[in-house]
Amino acid sequence: MDAKPQQNPEPPPSPLPPQGATSVPPPPAPMRTTLRRAAFGAVAAAVLVAGAVIAVPDEEAAAPPAPGPVARAEAASAAGSPASLSDLTALIGDRQKFVETHPADAPAWAVLGRAYVEWGQRSADTAYYARAEQALQRSLAAQPGERGNAEAWVGLGALANARNDFLAGKKWGETVRAREPKSWAAYAVLIDAYDGLGEYPAAARATEKYGTLRKGVTALARTSRMYRDQGWREDALATAQEAADHAATPAEKAAALDRLGDLAAERGEAAVALAQYDAALRTDRGHLPSLAGRARALAALGRKDEALAEYRTVTTKLPRPEYVLELGELYESLGLDGDARTQYDKLRGLLSRARTAGVDESLTEARFEADHGDPEAAVELMRTAWAAQRRSSEVADTLAWSLHRAGRSEEGVQYADRAVETGVRNASYTYHLGVIESALGEDGPARGHLEEALRTNPDFSPLAAPLAREALDGLGDPASGGPAQMQPPAPSAEPRPSREARPSREPSPEASPEPAKESRPEASAAAAPSPGAKGGATPSP
Repeated sequence: MDAKPQQNPEPPPSPLPPQGATSVPPPPAPMRTTLRRAAFGAVAAAVLVAGAVIAVPDEEAAAPPAPGPVARAEAASAAGSPASLSDLTALIGDRQKFVETHPADAPAWAVLGRAYVEWGQRSADTAYYARAEQALQRSLAAQPGERGNAEAWVGLGALANARNDFLAGKKWGETVRAREPKSWAAYAVLIDAYDGLGEYPAAARATEKYGTLRKGVTALARTSRMYRDQGWREDALATAQEAADHAATPAEKAAALDRLGDLAAERGEAAVALAQYDAALRTDRGHLPSLAGRARALAALGRKDEALAEYRTVTTKLPRPEYVLELGELYESLGLDGDARTQYDKLRGLLSRARTAGVDESLTEARFEADHGDPEAAVELMRTAWAAQRRSSEVADTLAWSLHRAGRSEEGVQYADRAVETGVRNASYTYHLGVIESALGEDGPARGHLEEALRTNPDFSPLAAPLAREALDGLGDPASGGPAQMQPPAPSAEPRPSREARPSREPSPEASPEPAKESRPEASAAAAPSPGAKGGATPSP
């Protein structure tokens, strides 16, 4: 519609009559003068208008509009970074509405499936995993993976890892990598799968490749995790700090600070860990893993009432089985057995729901059964995991402890050795190894490992740390004298076999080769930030 010029309003009438010289109207100007004045006025007005346009720019036109929550969530997903929960909620709602009217849009279904996986992980609501699988299968029905829909395959790999089905996650990741070797998302799936299976050299290679394909904060975070798993604490800390320094969004920053808190807690620096968790929560109040870390740090500092309050909050909002187990053990350490039993009953319910949803929580279940239930059941759970090639340091440690608690320390000690030898500096691992060695009469190694556990983290568990001190005190001081004064033991008719010769069904050299020693990968591949910056069927490519 054409805009019509508007006439200026008539000037208001003067309240007083003109007086003096102003009362006499001036004579009319000649026609030539009038035209000259009009032309000059038109030119002057044009110059003034142009100057005003140049001097006062239109700020709304110059500044691009701020991205909305859906765009922010999409940008985070494209970078491999976490989105805020509110943005993730908006993305899920947007894609749900879109696929209602576009049921054959394969990319939209894939995005929705991946969003469901992330929501299920971050809310501990395993029901979303079934929705994720349905959405991803709808995506593949609209466009098979062999015809370019690798994103749905990646989604199925992420779903498998979320369900702790790391073998399926590995197969999906390797399928995508074979077809699209430059897909950084495939390496993200592979890193998580290899870590869950205990294939640490393969995880290190995948992390190095990920860093060459996707530089920035996510690459730094994964590199820090790799350093931690190999026992390189200083490198893990420096890389995690760099990730926190370059984080561009609150969700990304909170995740990086939470990682710094975890590393400090593992070093036994509870006050430092608490400060990092507090910083994460100031950045993103909804980052509930940091609230769980804060509860853990408060318990280590002896502020038990505050720790209980934080644990009660986080287990209500984010009921992960491991958090519920930690709260139950904190209650038990305080002699509140009734409250502890309430949490253990809640844990059993969560584990049952996880099984129904196809989520493998056998690691947490075995830890619970070994110390608070049936150790033989814990042994069976971990033997099943081991047979399914799930041979991480966590599984090795839990299997070792379950065997010891079931009265089979001779079998358990080899798994305990394996857990410690992976390189992870975990006080629980060395504590378990020390207790098992003590049960076998190996007082010297037991004393060394118990001391190492308490030196690594003197408050690694409200229940186990006091028991570690008791076990160490029970061993007493080393015998006086030195190696030169020690006499060899008298020979016996049947000498006790060495550790290598002890009878053991597992691990055997064929079933569980020792992790290969690898040279440290360069951090530079992942260190440079960008400028702007379970399931599922077995894949059959």
